[in-house]
Amino acid sequence: MQPLLSTVTVNGEVISPEAIAAEAQNHPAPKAKPGIAWMAAARALAVRALLLQEAHRRGLTPAPHEVAEDRVETEDEALIRQLLDLALDPAAPTEADLRAAYAAAPERWRAPTLYEAAHILLPVQPGDAESLAAARAQAEALLAEIHRNPRAFEDIARRYSACSSREAGGRLGQLASGDTVPEFEAAMDALDEGALCAAPVQSRYGLHIIRLDARATGAVLPFEAVAPRITELLEKAAWARAARDFVANLARDAQVTGVNLRAA
Repeated sequence: MQPLLSTVTVNGEVISPEAIAAEAQNHPAPKAKPGIAWMAAARALAVRALLLQEAHRRGLTPAPHEVAEDRVETEDEALIRQLLDLALDPAAPTEADLRAAYAAAPERWRAPTLYEAAHILLPVQPGDAESLAAARAQAEALLAEIHRNPRAFEDIARRYSACSSREAGGRLGQLASGDTVPEFEAAMDALDEGALCAAPVQSRYGLHIIRLDARATGAVLPFEAVAPRITELLEKAAWARAARDFVANLARDAQVTGVNLRAA
């Protein structure tokens, strides 16, 4: 149910409850606290209104760009992009900034970790609790069988796995960081070499029984190799700070009701 809130306006422009309710779908929140999503949506739409009003005040004419194949900006999206392009000019990071970021967390700049792993996939239909329960029961039974007889892994993979790797007894070959879904990679990181997972691992594809055969942790890369990545990271952070400051300045001079833009 929609929370009872004051009317949201930005310099006299009313943002309808229907628009906020639609936008709230893009702001996850606990089911027991729908007001969190509602307020996040109201803030987002209020900021959007503030930026569009400023773009119109400056007399900007929308010039939409193609942002992906078969996807062109709306006129409002184009106006906001054009406004921010004009208004924001964050300072470029210096080499000292780059080296400080590198020194602060060198572990972050590792080469990809390499894995040799095998798995057995039992598929589950998304949102199907009955299918998940049945697959979990089967996965736990198969896992117990493999723990009793580790040599049975390949035969069980060929018989039960829904992944094409079943033809290779579940072996996935060499994998690098980022090649698998996060849940799968986290499970591999938690295993010792040669170990089998203690419980089935759930991902959007279903339930996995995972065996880690080998792992080679990537070495920390030298500064020169990662400087371009650090530059991009710091530039994005500087742009985001500049955008927040710009919106804060607009909000300070605006008449806004029903939402606190300082909490955006």
